[in-house]
Amino acid sequence: MADAKVIPFDDDRSRGATGKGAARRRGPATGARRKGDTAGVREVREVQSLPAQASGPDPVPEGAAAGERGGWERRVAGGLAFLRRRLTGDYEVDEFGYDEELTDQVLMSLLRPVAEKYFRVEVKGVENIPSEGGALIVSNHSGTLPLDGLMMQVAVHDNHPAGRHLRLLAADLVFMLPVVNELARKAGHTLACAEDAQRLLESGELVGVMPEGFKGIGKPFSERYKLQRFGRGGFVSTALRAGTPIVPCSIVGAEEIYPMLGNAKTLARVLGFPYFPITPTFPWLGPLGAVPLPTKWTIQFGEPIPTDGYPPEAAEDPMLMFNLTDQVREQIQHTLYKLLVQRRSVFF
Repeated sequence: MADAKVIPFDDDRSRGATGKGAARRRGPATGARRKGDTAGVREVREVQSLPAQASGPDPVPEGAAAGERGGWERRVAGGLAFLRRRLTGDYEVDEFGYDEELTDQVLMSLLRPVAEKYFRVEVKGVENIPSEGGALIVSNHSGTLPLDGLMMQVAVHDNHPAGRHLRLLAADLVFMLPVVNELARKAGHTLACAEDAQRLLESGELVGVMPEGFKGIGKPFSERYKLQRFGRGGFVSTALRAGTPIVPCSIVGAEEIYPMLGNAKTLARVLGFPYFPITPTFPWLGPLGAVPLPTKWTIQFGEPIPTDGYPPEAAEDPMLMFNLTDQVREQIQHTLYKLLVQRRSVFF
């Protein structure tokens, strides 16, 4: 349709117009307009506002189509370049085996839909994480399988304004399992030892630790959201030596993904595992029982606890370490209770 034309009301030709447009504009009382009648004005405005091709679907602008094609071409080219670098070994890893490119391009892309669509993770207090420099994030641990650490890693990277990467400290068992060992190294995880943690913190990295360890993720469902012992406070000593702040983190929702009703201890010893969980779906449903329940998660980062004001010998003071450990633990536990009161449902 050509550009719409506005026909003046006093044009005699308009009285003889035919077609849908004229029929729609003309009624029995169109001969003379009474004073104050605005129907004609409204009709003119409607005609003026009609798009040029109102009779058919809007075409896709050529610029938009070209931009979409260009976007796909860039993605394909980027993917091929990524594969070429992987095949030729033209990529970098740090001394711990961390592969930033693989983490960003592949691992985060796989974990992100789980966090956003399946667990619907809500992140709070991310502004409490420093934008630069080292910091130690201390979190509760739960869920039978350590998915909470991975979800915390996605939450930090995707929600922090600086897009920071979280380097998790993992247990020995993680680095003894085939495939899992390699993926953990590539994702930036390292052995949970004071030396590695201090080197990462002093180099300005964001380090995550879950002091409950297997006691946290392997506790029965009846003890959910009750923090276990935080060890001997080694993480506090490490933060004191590096002079980096401690950021408490509370995770709600992970306790219910695999409700652990029992523990087959004999089978766990035979397999070399710290525990063998019995849940409502596992092992009764076989591999299907390993699918976690789609609970609603909340991850909240608390106010950082500074450590740079203490003297160097403070790391050797057992009483100070005990007090700081207890302070971090109490802050996490208090936030857990607050989040539990606020949530409407386990799944919503």
